[in-house]
Amino acid sequence: MWTFNHFPSDAVAKKYGFKPTQAWLDTVRLGSARLTEGCSGSFVSPDGLVMTNHHCAHNCIAQLSTAKKDLSKDGFVARTPADEPRCPTMEVNRLTDIRDVTKDVQGATQGLQGEAFEDAQRAVFARLETACATRDDLRCEVVTLYQGGRYDLYTYERMQDVRLVFAPETAIAAFGGDPDNFEFPRYDLDVSFMRVYRDGKPARTEPYFRWSKGGPKDGAVTFVPGNPGSTSRMNTLAQLAYQRDHSLPENLFWRSELRGRLQEFARRGPEFARMSEERLFELENAIKSMKGGREALVEPAFWAQLSDNERALRAKVGQDAKLQQQYGDAWDASAKAMDTLKTFRRELRMLEQVAGMGSQLFDVAATLVRATEEAGKPNEQRLPEFSEANRPATEQFLFNPAPMYPALEELVLGFYLTRLREDLSPDHPAVKAVLGKDSPEVVAKRAVRGSQLQTVAVRRKLLAGGTAAIAASKDPMVILARTLDGPAREVRKRYENEVAAVLKRNGERIGHARFDLYGTAVAPDATFTPRLSYGSVQGYTANGKQVAPFTTVAGLYMRATGQEPFKLPPSWLRAKAKLPPETPLNFVTSNDIVGGNSGSPILDAQAEIVGLAFDGNIQSLGGDYGFDAAVNRAVAVDSRGIEAALRQVYGAERLLKELGLSTP
Repeated sequence: MWTFNHFPSDAVAKKYGFKPTQAWLDTVRLGSARLTEGCSGSFVSPDGLVMTNHHCAHNCIAQLSTAKKDLSKDGFVARTPADEPRCPTMEVNRLTDIRDVTKDVQGATQGLQGEAFEDAQRAVFARLETACATRDDLRCEVVTLYQGGRYDLYTYERMQDVRLVFAPETAIAAFGGDPDNFEFPRYDLDVSFMRVYRDGKPARTEPYFRWSKGGPKDGAVTFVPGNPGSTSRMNTLAQLAYQRDHSLPENLFWRSELRGRLQEFARRGPEFARMSEERLFELENAIKSMKGGREALVEPAFWAQLSDNERALRAKVGQDAKLQQQYGDAWDASAKAMDTLKTFRRELRMLEQVAGMGSQLFDVAATLVRATEEAGKPNEQRLPEFSEANRPATEQFLFNPAPMYPALEELVLGFYLTRLREDLSPDHPAVKAVLGKDSPEVVAKRAVRGSQLQTVAVRRKLLAGGTAAIAASKDPMVILARTLDGPAREVRKRYENEVAAVLKRNGERIGHARFDLYGTAVAPDATFTPRLSYGSVQGYTANGKQVAPFTTVAGLYMRATGQEPFKLPPSWLRAKAKLPPETPLNFVTSNDIVGGNSGSPILDAQAEIVGLAFDGNIQSLGGDYGFDAAVNRAVAVDSRGIEAALRQVYGAERLLKELGLSTP
């Protein structure tokens, strides 16, 4: 997963006979998009049309749905421009510039430790980002690469008016449901189209990707531009052991319990199922991904490989007296920090990292409490998420009109408060302050039913009123957020000073050592920033059997049982006779992708779209920690399958014409 400014074009040429030029790389970078929902996308017309996955657009689809008009169940096709509704919370970014700021950052933190290091780094990040973000339609981020061996400043074009153009039914977009998730063969039409607007008109978005006439070919080179979320391939063994023994199993436990509660909630009736569908999908996806990651870390051969990698790097450092003196103790310092984290990990998780566990009302209240307090500080001393450069994103979150469902809010918040009491004990000061003599359910019900934060105007008034308005507010959700904010800040500060600062400082040292030895010959860990992966359409061997790289429409109809999650929507049953059975539907490539790459286009050597990445196979679930090109596969929707569906199933002629696929 290579950065665009250090892409190994020579290695691609040696393996595939095609060498990407700088002009080619620039076109691919500018044609790619990042969605703030945690996904990727691509510009596929000069008029702001964006292609991504259905599951990446699902939050928008759910927000635009009602009990009478369920777009998730029925699908959506905008027949005219006037039919394109705005997504309440979505933002699309395009990377326009990369600047090396390593000297600025490392110069500001040189020789510092602990709190002084953390404060200095926060200040220099804020200064660089604020100086860069000269307009609200720019987003600027300092990106940490190679664990601090390098820092780049990324400038994005920010597009906050995003509208829905096309979405198939969830039944076909996620055909096979959780049983087929992270599996192959697959038969999904996991695609949606959005449009970005400026000043009420479709934005001009050039360059953009055109549609391949021939589609993907077995063995052909493929490129995946996108925004892989995060990987830990350069983490120390101590950090990975913490993931294996504490973080992953503990997070799996509470997510599994919450999934059970949401499943019971969904069984109350169709409207309850609609309200909870998005949350359930996200949970099930996270659970399966985390299980796969932990299974990789507990597999002896894989762990031995990780151990060998660290041992080899430390041995190389040890062979050079200068490197050993500069960096030799960095691994032990990081291990000590992880031992410190173990002692207060539950407080960190429950008070800061998962507070509210997805309650929209609580998230709004907590953001208001912090945003108003941080606004009174110098920009360079604020929490990073509340810097001046991030103000447009904060305001978009606070002022979006997305619907909230009180019954769902009570369930999620009540579950969080129950876990808070169980994990920290009834005697913990924060638990006592929040619950008093009441049960978690009573507190959650009071906070949700008594809150006025569902109304955007109320949120605007509170933000404008600043800390005085927050302090005077009698809104029970604001009171709850205020009560938790103090303990949460304390544990966050302890984490940043005693753990994060140590990991950053020593990670930077390890990064320097790696740089001195290998330079940019190794790709940095993923950071939910634009990257480019290369590979090819390629099957693989699993359990002694060869897995073919393509599936077809015929296979979809054979797999359909008429029962969830293998039940086709009526539109596909009606279109069966019109769809050529040999039409390719899904395929796999050897591209290295992880979560965050969902919605990435699959491109050929001409930078034309041959597919749309939406998943990985089960063997790829250890991808956070390493990549095995023999069996790790990206799973994609075939461009020919998308075209056939738009034409034969949905009659989306306006969309086909815009994609350059007018009826023959």
